Amino acid sequence: MTTTSMAGALTTALRDAMAADERVVVYGEDVGPLGGVFRVTDGLQAEFGSDRIWDSPLAESGIVGTAVGMALYGLRPVVEMQFDAFSYPAFEQIVSHVAKMRNRTRGRVGMPLVIRIPCSGDIGGVEHHSDSSEAYWTATPGLTVVTPSNPADAYSMLREAIDSDDPIIFLEPKSRYWMRADVEFPARQTSFDRAHVVREGDDVTLLAYGPTVATALAAADQAAADGLSIEVVDLRSLSPFDDETVGASVRKTSRAAVIHEAAQFGGYGAEVAARVTERNFFHLSAPVLRITGFDVPYPSPKLEEYFLPTAERVLDAIETWQWEAR
Repeated sequence: MTTTSMAGALTTALRDAMAADERVVVYGEDVGPLGGVFRVTDGLQAEFGSDRIWDSPLAESGIVGTAVGMALYGLRPVVEMQFDAFSYPAFEQIVSHVAKMRNRTRGRVGMPLVIRIPCSGDIGGVEHHSDSSEAYWTATPGLTVVTPSNPADAYSMLREAIDSDDPIIFLEPKSRYWMRADVEFPARQTSFDRAHVVREGDDVTLLAYGPTVATALAAADQAAADGLSIEVVDLRSLSPFDDETVGASVRKTSRAAVIHEAAQFGGYGAEVAARVTERNFFHLSAPVLRITGFDVPYPSPKLEEYFLPTAERVLDAIETWQWEAR
């Protein structure tokens, strides 16, 4: 058992994957000698050499475009976008080529490519450094989109992503990089397309992912003091969606809410709310709630505490919802 941060668990996952398969290569902006902005690749170039892990030019479209070619020729590239909003220049490559290659070739050509994207806010980052872009990727058929919320999942989910023959958008919540926990390596959890019930409850199902899982757990702790039992489900996989685990929880509690940092309008929570409602309508006692960021561009560091969903906002929403449902 090792006490490690999420960043450290990701480093270990990359190291183990590179040691296990010489086809795995890692590259991106400043991932070599520097070890990446968040030091996730720290020490890997010294261990594996500059032909396995190297610094790319500052050109995200070029990073992903060359990774497509490498994957077609048998390598298993893992590329880093450095920050969430930095991935937008690569949008055309991801949507037009990465996501469509297997379908375009009728399944004959795989795309074993992992695109690591540090995502979301709560780090005091300036513009272009705190976006929650998951809805872009989940709206793109052909992509698997996953996000860990803790060190053990960070390790196991990244290893599974690298082993996959399909393209993976791997969202890493920046505010959780320094979260520490005991992990037994090699930690291999259940498949990353399965959600986890991380706290049992009876009254409300609170659906969260990535950075908001800790927020949801904090809300559940506070609610328990007032006699309200909240079940917290860590979605883990945003696409595909685990209807079975989520549905079982919602049918048990009869109430559901989803929390995320992205803006509400057109956000990922809208799809979750619609999906939960369609499949569990006759089991619901009230509409599915969304607790989200506001419908504005991500604010300056001095204002982000007012933008981000908090445990208090979760409880305020649930209190209003329960009152209206009586």
